[in-house]
Amino acid sequence: MKTIAVLGSTGSIGTQTLEVVRENNDLQVAALAAGSNIVLLEKQIREFAPKAVAVWDEKSASELKESVKDLDVKVVSGMEGLIEISTLPEVEILVTAIVGMIGILPTIEAIKAKKDIALANKETLVTAGHIIMPLAKECGVRILPVDSEHSAIFQSLNGENPKRIGKILLTASGGPFRGKTKSFLEKVRLEDALKHPNWAMGQKITIDSATLVNKGLEVMEAKWLFGVDLDKIQVVIQPQSIIHSMVEYVDGAIMAELGTPDMKLPIQYALYYPDRKYLGGERLDFWKLSQITFEKPDMDTFLGLPLAFQASKAGGSMPTVFNAANERAVSKFLHKEIRFLDIYDIIMYCMEEHKTIQNPTVEEILATEQATYELIESRW
Repeated sequence: MKTIAVLGSTGSIGTQTLEVVRENNDLQVAALAAGSNIVLLEKQIREFAPKAVAVWDEKSASELKESVKDLDVKVVSGMEGLIEISTLPEVEILVTAIVGMIGILPTIEAIKAKKDIALANKETLVTAGHIIMPLAKECGVRILPVDSEHSAIFQSLNGENPKRIGKILLTASGGPFRGKTKSFLEKVRLEDALKHPNWAMGQKITIDSATLVNKGLEVMEAKWLFGVDLDKIQVVIQPQSIIHSMVEYVDGAIMAELGTPDMKLPIQYALYYPDRKYLGGERLDFWKLSQITFEKPDMDTFLGLPLAFQASKAGGSMPTVFNAANERAVSKFLHKEIRFLDIYDIIMYCMEEHKTIQNPTVEEILATEQATYELIESRW
């Protein structure tokens, strides 16, 4: 029996993680955490019987306590609550499916408590990779990627010497606006941006896919996860989302992980690594597929990718600015307060205004995030 905790249990990755638990009787849930969706969280509590749950919003936590008072479950709230459930003695793997930089501190504390991390929270490594990866090594903890692309790279590295990597080929679907021009993007509506061609994801990550910011965040994450320089990471558009990513070695051999677009596969792989368990669902039929196509990303139109490379090269606190500016800009776009292309303008403005802090502490990272939010609110 393997015991897990899930941060962000009511989101897209969280709910799919619980689907994997539901399909495997050797997984049990010790703890769950959510933002404010206590209706779904209560259903999850009644089904999976966790020992403790955390709710970010204190008012929602109070309401949940009342709703589940007939159950033997502890309800906690805020950052203290997230850290408490992330470090429970019985938890072996912490699934970090929470959105945003609030995932950093619980991840750090879980690593210190010797928990393996099934990582689906990009912000953790994007902003604090220089803290997280050395700490994980020091504590003997495994960081197991859940993102489909990073899981594919992780699988393609299995059994190989990481010092023999020639380059990482990070694939992207291109999003709903692949092949479109800047003039087209000036007129896109929110409803159009939320229609991803291949993956069923949350709203924020779907917009990030449309801007290619998501791929930029994945580039930053890959740099830390696999210990490679930026010039060894190449983004390739693979519209069918069949090849989830590849690794080219120094001898020219390329290893790839292929499959149907199903997030349950990388989730389950992380939970059972190094074993593989049966997973139901559609299988690839190469006779029907007939071809897989590739394209070069349009980095003149979709600025999310070049801006991410720029932020990562600057290093220090600049990736935090990139991430925070995008997070707030996407929120404004989802509320129809700005246009699609304004997302890029906000990111560029914040990066231009920021003076980079080298090797920032967690406190400096969080302060940079707040300062970026305040800068945006003063202008937009």
